[in-house]
Amino acid sequence: MTQDEMKKAAAEAALEYVESGMIVGIGTGSTANHFIDLLAGVKGKIDGTVASSIASAERLESHGIPVMDLNEAGQLSLYVDGADESDKHLNLIKGGGGALTREKIVAGASDKFVCIADETKLVDILGKFPLPVEVIPMARSYIAREIVKLGGQPELREGFTTDNGNIILDVHNLEIMEPVKMEDHFNSLPGVVTVGIFARRPADVLILGTPDGARVIS
Repeated sequence: MTQDEMKKAAAEAALEYVESGMIVGIGTGSTANHFIDLLAGVKGKIDGTVASSIASAERLESHGIPVMDLNEAGQLSLYVDGADESDKHLNLIKGGGGALTREKIVAGASDKFVCIADETKLVDILGKFPLPVEVIPMARSYIAREIVKLGGQPELREGFTTDNGNIILDVHNLEIMEPVKMEDHFNSLPGVVTVGIFARRPADVLILGTPDGARVIS
């Protein structure tokens, strides 16, 4: 089974959490795209969606699935999104696609966060995947110096601007032993919009696509 097929198996298993009349929060990235495509088959069941990126909103709309503004939608019952890494406590690194801030907002506004990924994303310690940090452009050098103090190696994501008009620093060589503490530290730095550690609000359910089908960790 290819990695893409494992992603699709995880996305398919997440459909079980979709109940009629829900407004569903939708993430961003290749695994979330599988979920969007599968959701099209049951779109009559839901009242609408809230997208965490312009790209996801466009994909939803191309399937004729209504996309709402989060301020209008209010509290969401369900959020489905992928991850770049997860540990066994369901702390995540997200933001490889650059939508981490909006993803974090939608996750925060949702009662249940179902994370879908292929089995290669499960790790013992977060940090092998470069940690994305969304930064206001003026703060770039300052935040980069702070990252170096932590032992990380910041790299500007070249030619990339977030949907919010900011830049992303990808941090290499961090071993994130205490995800909540590290998330709080980044969030305390002026100029950081958000960091791609999802530990204060981890996933509630992790569905991993494996060669034998979907494996659920909750």
